[in-house]
Amino acid sequence: MQVFRSVSQFQDHCLNLRCSGQITALVPTMGFFHEGHLSLMRWARDNADTVLVSLFVNPAQFSPGEDLDRYPRDLERDQDLAREAGVDVLFTPRVDDVYTKDHDTWVDVPGLSTFLCGQSRPHFFRGVCTVVCKLFNMALPHKAVFGQKDWQQMVVITRMARDLNLPVQIVGRPTVREEDGLAMSSRNAYLTRNERNEAAHIHAGLQKVQEWANDGERQSSKLKALLEEYYVQNVPSGRIDYVHFVHPWELTPMDRVADQVLVAVAMHVGSARLIDNMIVQG
Repeated sequence: MQVFRSVSQFQDHCLNLRCSGQITALVPTMGFFHEGHLSLMRWARDNADTVLVSLFVNPAQFSPGEDLDRYPRDLERDQDLAREAGVDVLFTPRVDDVYTKDHDTWVDVPGLSTFLCGQSRPHFFRGVCTVVCKLFNMALPHKAVFGQKDWQQMVVITRMARDLNLPVQIVGRPTVREEDGLAMSSRNAYLTRNERNEAAHIHAGLQKVQEWANDGERQSSKLKALLEEYYVQNVPSGRIDYVHFVHPWELTPMDRVADQVLVAVAMHVGSARLIDNMIVQG
């Protein structure tokens, strides 16, 4: 596995790969790998000639007071895991090389970014879109692989790539979960044992929504109230950021569960902000 820190060297290498006819797949990450990341890398291994992984904790998507400084990091461990997953190239750029001191260009998809996570983190998607667009320009991949746990992020990036005519296919892959259903996340490391046990109910609550819909309740407002009450009872150390019922690709609110509705949840559990989602069938 080759490891690059230089933006120009990484870009030159990826350009040579593309010009030589290699099908490349990029997995953008912020590191501290878990099985969710590794599943994306293994999919890329099975569906591309060359697997590229970027590891960059992007300061542009953190606001003051968030967890940029304490975000979990372990580069040596991540390198070993990436190598075991069959990664060909690991890219670990320096912040100053990605954002020069006079950096003043930003990419935004406001129509899809102002709801859900964008309400409590209005800075977030501008930072995500900017760094992902830059990574696409550096890596020049044919495919880019994202986990569906971050559903809104996947939708926003898909729209960005379409609107900017970027020559990359955005691939979404299913959320990988712990045995008790908790979506794997690097921020799970923040949880105490008790918080970790409670956090498993985030996904269990989403499963309850499908049960309630199967039993005939289709009003989103009533389902939302039932879900919020479930969380109050089963995640007492948690604080709900949002619970929304939206169109999966437009991210607009839906009053009824008619066909497919994305139920998206964000909760603060201890010092961790956790997100999850599920497509509920009508």
